[in-house]
Amino acid sequence: MQDADSKHTVRKRLLAARAGMDAGARSAAGRAVRDALLGLPELEMAASVAAYASFGSEPDTHGLIFALWKRGTYVLLPRLLPDGDLDWASYEGPDSLAPRGPMQGNGGSGALGMLEPTEPPRGPEAIRAADVILVPALAVDRTGMRLGRGGGSYDRALARVGPQILTIGLVYDDELVDSLPAEPHDQRLRAAVTPSRGLVRFS
Repeated sequence: MQDADSKHTVRKRLLAARAGMDAGARSAAGRAVRDALLGLPELEMAASVAAYASFGSEPDTHGLIFALWKRGTYVLLPRLLPDGDLDWASYEGPDSLAPRGPMQGNGGSGALGMLEPTEPPRGPEAIRAADVILVPALAVDRTGMRLGRGGGSYDRALARVGPQILTIGLVYDDELVDSLPAEPHDQRLRAAVTPSRGLVRFS
């Protein structure tokens, strides 16, 4: 329980820091993350990438997923299920996204209005087909431990993929930290990307 309480404290601090960022800094950070990822050899060679449509104070991913789609990459985006798991559907351009409505059964996790794909669902197992997986995070530590928003959706999704898959957390510069509180179910990432450092791989 102590680690769960510690996570809650760290999460509140990180969300408050994000809320204090001005729009210009947030936009510049999103462009830097996009450029770092688009130049990554693994993404250039990937036939399929699982990503997400950023929301609120997250580093912007909309330009990134559009650029991946335009160059012919098959992009999968998540759709939150009532039990908190993630379904996946293809991204077919900006018009293939719509705001998420109210949902029963997930304890209120996920933000109302978050953009989700409108294409036919491919099921939670579809993430297994991705060559690279881009993951939202509030922070990532130097061992690859990720702190999310507390719903556990990505821990469930990442548990389905093999250790050879490149999983990358997208964070701001000061959100790549030395250590984070962890629980047994938490899934580690293989890398993180920040606006100034670019891609940082973990051993």
